[in-house]
Amino acid sequence: MVKRLLTSVKVILIGALLALTLTGCGGEAAENSYPLESITQNGQQQSKVYRAENKTVPQVAEELRQQEEPKEISKTDTERMFLVYPDKWYHLQKDPKKPEDTLIEISNNEFVRQNYSPSFLEGYILASVLGNLFDSHKRYDGKYRGYTERDIYKPKTTYHTPTAQEKKVTPPITTQGSGSIIKRSDRPSSTSNSGNTSVGTNESTTKKGKIVKSSDEGALYNQRKEVKPSSSDFSRPQSNSPPRVSSGGSGKITKRR
Repeated sequence: MVKRLLTSVKVILIGALLALTLTGCGGEAAENSYPLESITQNGQQQSKVYRAENKTVPQVAEELRQQEEPKEISKTDTERMFLVYPDKWYHLQKDPKKPEDTLIEISNNEFVRQNYSPSFLEGYILASVLGNLFDSHKRYDGKYRGYTERDIYKPKTTYHTPTAQEKKVTPPITTQGSGSIIKRSDRPSSTSNSGNTSVGTNESTTKKGKIVKSSDEGALYNQRKEVKPSSSDFSRPQSNSPPRVSSGGSGKITKRR
């Protein structure tokens, strides 16, 4: 009895492991991976750069936004965009050496605070968000403007190609979906004009009309004759028998009351 029970448990565990393996394989096929390309770290400052091949800055921004909604996002731009989260900043930049690709620079708050220029970020991010990051009582002399301009506006730390160990510790970014942008104008309207029937794709909300051919007019007329009014203002005659004629010879017709 015990042996049979152990065999059943083994079969169940093997089946569960196979199901998890298959699910994982299916997920890999549906994900887009952005490999780690460059990294820098100095004390509490950390920044990592990933590459999104053959994708524009707005496309990558929309993919990342759908995966995790930022608390602040800059206006749509084909050259540069920012996505701000509570503990990290995404700086998306078109690669000048390979314009069809987008570089994704992910920096923690300390790196942004120590390297970026607040005056530069004011052109993309609300002042209230910058005020929470940069202490107005302190002076910040960073001139950094992103990874693509690191040779001109140098950060206080140096980027390097990640080692095998660093790649192992920092896996690629994976995002669900194809990353296609859905414009607001392409989304179905949730409201309709008064008096009009809303249009939907659900078959239960679609009404179909019927065309009556001329040969069916007689049948349609007979159907109309059988329709009885539902209003209480109409009353049915008391009798349909012919009027009574008196036998006095006067020929006067007396209607039954």
